[in-house]
Amino acid sequence: MNDLLSLLPPGSDVDGGVLRISGCRVDDLAREFGTPAIVVAEPALRARAREYRDEAAKRWPRSRVVFASKAFPATAVQRVMVEEGLGLDVAGGGELRSAVKAGIDPALIVLHGNAKSTEEIEYAVSVGAGLVVVDNADDVDRLEAIVPPGHTQDVLVRIVPGIASSTHPHVATGQIGSKFGLTPDAARALIARIERSDRLRMQGVHAHVGSQVLDPAELAAAVAPLAAMGEFPVYDLGGGLGTRYTYAEQPPSVSAYLDALLGAAREHLPASAEIIIEPGRSMVNTAAATLYTVTTVKRDARNFVAVDGGMGDNLEVAMFDQRYEAALAARMDEDAVEDAIVVGRHCESGDVLIDGIRLPAAQVGDLLVVAATGAYTHTMANNYNGARRPPVVFAADGDARAVVRRETWEELFARDL
Repeated sequence: MNDLLSLLPPGSDVDGGVLRISGCRVDDLAREFGTPAIVVAEPALRARAREYRDEAAKRWPRSRVVFASKAFPATAVQRVMVEEGLGLDVAGGGELRSAVKAGIDPALIVLHGNAKSTEEIEYAVSVGAGLVVVDNADDVDRLEAIVPPGHTQDVLVRIVPGIASSTHPHVATGQIGSKFGLTPDAARALIARIERSDRLRMQGVHAHVGSQVLDPAELAAAVAPLAAMGEFPVYDLGGGLGTRYTYAEQPPSVSAYLDALLGAAREHLPASAEIIIEPGRSMVNTAAATLYTVTTVKRDARNFVAVDGGMGDNLEVAMFDQRYEAALAARMDEDAVEDAIVVGRHCESGDVLIDGIRLPAAQVGDLLVVAATGAYTHTMANNYNGARRPPVVFAADGDARAVVRRETWEELFARDL
């Protein structure tokens, strides 16, 4: 089971058969914070942010790395990105408010969304969000009505680059027919309108191919369609680099990704332009793991190992069949002796965390750790079957602290009237 260390946060190790994440024994974490719990190795998170920042700057001095907050919009995670010199990409009023709470310079905020509300745009303008990515003409209508006379709001226009990526259809965004952005002809008409506006300032164009894309050439392919839109001060190349979830996956390194992406930029874009990249999943995923407690073991038609979480804290499997790897976290030195299916506690047959895995003979009370859960788990946590959303725990050099506490029973009913 020590093979799982290759998927767990960098710096994880095993002490007497017990997994340690950033020097913290997981049995101690489970006693202090309960399960399920998302455990983040803070040093790994910071190291990844610096890697992106520094490697991008080497290749394109006028580059800006902007964390795609939707991947893990905990205020503490956003604060780490701010402290490491990154901007924040936000989609929606909640992510925008948590970015402000995290201490971001509003000029480094990029607001996205295909269906922005008037309230969200009003708040973005009021706090001085640096860039609003216009997805449609209605965004322009709202902005022109909201931006005060004598002021201007910098905007980018989102382009559909016409790139069909090899990722799951549910997270592909660059193909013609995507709900995000405008086809080039429609975008040109809207750009012309923005350039005539006395309330908006046209700064550039944006494209995004999709999420969990493992071939950097697919991401780099969006650069030429952006260049074809004309010459602008800013080109936002989006994010989408995939990350490692399983033993079999070998995603490209940050360096290889940036070589491909910024190599295409050197070929197609003006050297004077500022380039924005928006990593999300690849920034946070492997910096975290989720701890569960085994609640039942049913050896029948199949060997079901059920835990105290599931699709209430991880929707990735149900949404697009994401594969994970796991181990018994306090029995890491034991051999795997039986096949199992790890399932959750929710009343859905689709509440499966891992459909087929080799484990030691699991027992009620065992701790189970699922690797690579930093992306799109906290952000999609829900209350199905009255589940309480789990805490987020930062571990660093043997110390641990909750940065998001577990939801209370009282909070489940706080909105009742």
